[in-house]
Amino acid sequence: MEGIEMKSMFICVMISVLSICCKKDENNSQLHRFQGTLLIDGWERTYLVNLPPTYYSNNVSRPLVLALHGTGGSASQFEKDYSFTEKANRENFVVVYADGIRKQDGPFGIRTWNAGSCCDYAAYANIGDTRFLSTLIDSCSNRFNIDKKRVYVTGMSNGSMMAYRLAAEIPDKIAAIACVSGNMVFMKDPARKAAVPLLHIHSMIDTKVPFNGGTGLGNYHFPPAMEGIHYFAAQNACDTNSTEEIFDGYVKRYWKNGTGATLVECYLTTDGGHSWPGAPTHRPRADPPSERIDANSMIWNFFKRFSLP
Repeated sequence: MEGIEMKSMFICVMISVLSICCKKDENNSQLHRFQGTLLIDGWERTYLVNLPPTYYSNNVSRPLVLALHGTGGSASQFEKDYSFTEKANRENFVVVYADGIRKQDGPFGIRTWNAGSCCDYAAYANIGDTRFLSTLIDSCSNRFNIDKKRVYVTGMSNGSMMAYRLAAEIPDKIAAIACVSGNMVFMKDPARKAAVPLLHIHSMIDTKVPFNGGTGLGNYHFPPAMEGIHYFAAQNACDTNSTEEIFDGYVKRYWKNGTGATLVECYLTTDGGHSWPGAPTHRPRADPPSERIDANSMIWNFFKRFSLP
C-alpha cells in the first residue's frame, strides 16, 4: 500500500511540474524558467530549469548542462553567484540547477551531495544522489528538446565532487564534466568503464579543498586532485604524462589519447581560493575568485567539443 501511495504522489508531482512548464507569461510567450520536483526514495527533490530565449523559436535539440552547488549552497545560489544562466542564454543551451539534500538536524539545514566520502548529511545518510540526478537528466531530456548526446555536468566544491561520481557511475549519460574547486572523493575503481572527458579548475592556494590533498573545510581529509585527474586520464586512454603550459597567473596541463585528442585538462591558478574563477565576490568572508581565468567560458568551450557516440 505504501508503494502505491508513493507512486501516486510521484505521478501527481510530475503532472504539477508539467502544468507549470506549459504556463504562459503576461506577454503570451512560453515560460523559460520554472522550478520542479521529483520524488526519489521518499524525498522530494527540487531543481530549477532555465531555457534559453531562442528555445521556442525553432525545433533544434539543445545541449543540457546540469549544475551542482557546493556545501551550503543551493540551485538558486549557484545561478546567482556564478552568472551561469547568462552564459547559457548566450550560448543557447539548457541549464538545470539541482538542489542537494538538506540537513535534517541543526539550525542551518545546509544542502550537500553524497559524492562518496563527502559531504555531511548526504554522505553519512547515504542519500541516493546519483539516482536523483540520473532521473533528473532523463526527465529533462524527455520533457524538453534536448540532444541526449550532449548532456554535461559541472559543479563547485562538493558539487564538483558529485560531478566526478556521476561520471564514474553513469558515464553513458554524460558527454563531459567540469569540476571547480573539488577533488574526486568517490572510489576510483579501475575496472569501471568511465571514458568521460574532464576539465578540472582549481586554485593552488585553496585551503578549503586543497588541490594537493589534506585536511580542509569541516576537517574532512581530501585526496589529492591529481588522483581523480589521473583516474579519468586512464579511463580516457590518455598518455600517462601530461603537457604543461605556463601562463601569467595559471598553469595548464592536458592529457592526450592515442589519436592526439585532448580529453583531460587541468587549470591551476596562483590567485583566488575556494571560489568560482571570473565571478564576483558575493560574501565578505568568501575567498576572492581568480581574476586570471573565466570559468564559465572555459567550461562551455570545453563542453562543446564533446558528444556521446
